[in-house]
Amino acid sequence: MPRNQFSIPDLKNPDADKVRLEIKKACEKFMLSDDNLMKVSKIMDDEMNRGLRGESSCLKMLPSFVRAVPNGTERGDFLALDLGGTNFRVLLIKLKGDVAEMTGKVYRIPEEIMRGVGTALFDHIGQCLADFLEEHNLKESKELPLGFTFSFPVEQENLTAGKLINWTKGFNAKGVEGQDVVQFLRDACNRRKDISIDVVALLNDTVGTLMACAFKDNTCQIGVILGTGTNACYMEKLSNCPKFKKYGFDRDKYPKEMIINIEWGAFGDNGCIDFLRTEFDRDVDGGSINPGKHLFEKMISGMYLGEIVRLVLVKLAKEKMLFDGDYEAISKPNCFPTKFVSDIEEFNFFLFDIIYELQKGLGDLRRTLQILQQIGINKISDSDCFHVAYVCEVVSTRAAYLTAAGISCILTRMQKKFVTVGVDGSVYRFHPKFDKILDAKINDLLPKNLDYQLMLSEDGSGRGAALVAAVADRIRKEHE
Repeated sequence: MPRNQFSIPDLKNPDADKVRLEIKKACEKFMLSDDNLMKVSKIMDDEMNRGLRGESSCLKMLPSFVRAVPNGTERGDFLALDLGGTNFRVLLIKLKGDVAEMTGKVYRIPEEIMRGVGTALFDHIGQCLADFLEEHNLKESKELPLGFTFSFPVEQENLTAGKLINWTKGFNAKGVEGQDVVQFLRDACNRRKDISIDVVALLNDTVGTLMACAFKDNTCQIGVILGTGTNACYMEKLSNCPKFKKYGFDRDKYPKEMIINIEWGAFGDNGCIDFLRTEFDRDVDGGSINPGKHLFEKMISGMYLGEIVRLVLVKLAKEKMLFDGDYEAISKPNCFPTKFVSDIEEFNFFLFDIIYELQKGLGDLRRTLQILQQIGINKISDSDCFHVAYVCEVVSTRAAYLTAAGISCILTRMQKKFVTVGVDGSVYRFHPKFDKILDAKINDLLPKNLDYQLMLSEDGSGRGAALVAAVADRIRKEHE
């Protein structure tokens, strides 16, 4: 029979049924009950409370210094600078109440500047900012408020100051680590003498995600990133944050709540969720550049889901349950990216429809076959394609369930009748079923007296940065 035809008899073969049961058994540790997920939520809540008290915790619970969300009265022109990779963006957002007009431009950072000296990097950013202002006839304008999304590890000291802890993502500009990145930006602009900006907010992309959604719906109180990495933030009462007393928030005139950056990628780094981790999670962690760190992220983010699937497939092939025992091609680390998981899952519903819907799945099985052949696997049976799709769904469903446990934890501790959760990131955007599985499981876990909705964020790192600047500008003017 030609390789691209898939027969029902093959799937009804008694041996195929036997292998399928063995594969299910091999994957059973990925299957998380609601009781286990409720336990995860309780552990996360305990870690959050410890973090907010300043006690030892795997959750840093960092202050964002953002004290309010947009209320629809923000008006004016605002700039956003989004730096988080080899390209960066400058954006102009014109706010007119509940309407936002946005224009922007992407600029490249040459590798020699990424790895040169810090002043050269920020001088390059200043030059691009000046070019952008000139293109939009803004050089002669009054000083414009700017929100700066800086997606690198930062120890933030207030809304407009933060010290770079260490560079990531290929950057190594000398002289910046340990220094205030906002001051670097200001100094670069001052050296030019031809542009005038007012940096009113430094933020990360998670806070930006929350703010971008809050502009559309001010019930948004939670922001979540589900992409290459993962993180979450939420609006917390300052009375629940004893470790922030040193800042004197209780004595100032601003709102008595703040967006808290959970840094939940590190959840479990102290061993508190080791009971969930499989041998495959431990292998992924051991092969990473930061063993023992960001263990929750390694179970749910786009950087690692494909690798978890690959390790499961290698084990199954070694045990002759897949590919006629041929595992050489799939033994190469990272040869099965998370994009393959999304592609394979386009039409499969193994966990949610007990009976395989063969006709509906044929197109996707052909894609599964193409992917396996692209990797270099030669011995692929029809049932192999189904089994690979099953493994993909088990792994990504666990990721969605763990995310649901985290979000339901935050919703439960907030105790608000209705909250919008802003979500962004490649896993949430491009995985064909992640959003639906996530939504359904939050609904299962959340107390019935609480309600929520998930909202896809529109450009949190860009639009969100400008909105943080706009809200900071509004609050400052209200209290002058």
